[in-house]
Amino acid sequence: MKALSPEDERKLYMYDLREIENILEAVLFAAGDSVSIEKLSEIINQDKKTTISIISNMEMKYKNSSRGIMLRRIGTGYQLCTKPEYDKYIIQLGYARKKQGLSQAAYETLAIIAYHQPVTRAYVEHIRGVNSDNVILNLVEKNLVCELGRQDSPGKPKLYGTTEEFLRVFGFNSVKDLPHIDVNDIQTVMDEIPVD
Repeated sequence: MKALSPEDERKLYMYDLREIENILEAVLFAAGDSVSIEKLSEIINQDKKTTISIISNMEMKYKNSSRGIMLRRIGTGYQLCTKPEYDKYIIQLGYARKKQGLSQAAYETLAIIAYHQPVTRAYVEHIRGVNSDNVILNLVEKNLVCELGRQDSPGKPKLYGTTEEFLRVFGFNSVKDLPHIDVNDIQTVMDEIPVD
């Protein structure tokens, strides 16, 4: 049997890569929600590093093409999503993801949890200075916050952290993407808020 020329090997590799990308696209489309990199690696029978490389390549292809969908990294997984600029058309179908309506108290609580997670309810209340039971319950119901376990201290209080839905709603890939806030910046913002 005749050996493949370098050009034929390249074509064969490209065909295999395209097929793998097609498989990943089909799996992500069918899943609807994010799929972990470990599961994607298992499905295409590749190591994690190779899978991340293929997914990153796909992400750039979606970003650089005129399409209505995009590939997003959310936490340790990936998801096919519609581009935000097409929301007004998707709403006409009647099943667009509803925007999360949050009160000022919910935003405050969510920020505390996001920046300090995992945290207890008592920690949130200490920072806010008010009872936060209902606010945390509301954030859990909206799937923006979840229980991460229990603190190893008297009473074993629940520990809370943010969810993939939080990342999706606010457009972050991971909590590491949260904007850096300096304590001095907080005072500057507070000074700019008009007092009635």
